[in-house]
Amino acid sequence: MKNFRPSRRQALAAVPAALAAAFAPAGAQAQAGYPDRPITLVDGFVPGGGSDIVARLLATRLQAELGQPVVVENRPGASGTLGVAGVLRARADGYTLAIGTISSLSVLPQVMVRKPYNPLTDITPILTVASVPQVVVVNENSPFRTLGALLEHAKANPGKLNFASSGIATSQHLAGELLARSAGVEMTHVPYRGSGQALADLMAGQVDLNVDTLPTNLPHIRAGKLRALAVTTPERVEWLPDVPTVAESGFPGFDRKVWYMIVGPAGLPAPIAERWATALNAALATPEIAQRLREAGFMLGGGTLASTAAMLRSENERNAVIARQANISID
Repeated sequence: MKNFRPSRRQALAAVPAALAAAFAPAGAQAQAGYPDRPITLVDGFVPGGGSDIVARLLATRLQAELGQPVVVENRPGASGTLGVAGVLRARADGYTLAIGTISSLSVLPQVMVRKPYNPLTDITPILTVASVPQVVVVNENSPFRTLGALLEHAKANPGKLNFASSGIATSQHLAGELLARSAGVEMTHVPYRGSGQALADLMAGQVDLNVDTLPTNLPHIRAGKLRALAVTTPERVEWLPDVPTVAESGFPGFDRKVWYMIVGPAGLPAPIAERWATALNAALATPEIAQRLREAGFMLGGGTLASTAAMLRSENERNAVIARQANISID
């Protein structure tokens, strides 16, 4: 067989393509083989929390979907904003992402005087992977057996009922404020340094109620130590099918839950973001992962890049209104 030698015309025609490949942006070249090394998924809380549980469950399946290990790294501090802020300073190449929460991505950025980042311009939202309902709970010895009775008492006694939270500007705090404003009542907020202390004082009768996450309270509800008055989601939840929603209790449209979202730095290339969204949706559709998340008290997420971005914007706008009306701010 004779050696093939291209004609001058063929050789010249190949020059533009060769030059384009040689001078293509580094990001574009990286996308072609993405991913080709392990990926870090940062969680801004200590191990064992809700975001950590979700991240580690998904990581077990994401390796099969992406072809590379996904390593969960805990960087706790500043209610989750420390971990997110670190990821936003990383290269937008898809090798360092974060799992953020309603607090770190839509509450704290609205109430902090010195904002660590702008969640609408500094972040590439990828997918909401899970959420948990919140539940209005009272002590087992509380005289209130329905949410309606509790709120009627609050209306007749402004400021006398107090609700606990795990701290100022937490999801529990804003949920309690939203409930009070929806009902047109005044309740006193009692912030604690964490859910554990708030829960202990609620069960001891030191505070009247809490609007906390379902997984935190479910064991105590089942043990009869706490009484669930209502869940904050639009529909009843499978774990407490006999407990009405806040909406059913006379407040149509009430919807509040804690959610978990995978995000990257601003400027994350669209093909990489799409690759992650596809992998995450596939992981959530895996029967084993779906079952384990449900057993832990999580509702499954999913969707598209567009729906996730729309949700993030909507949640920031909504929480900004609640924070402003309740005069919540953190120096």
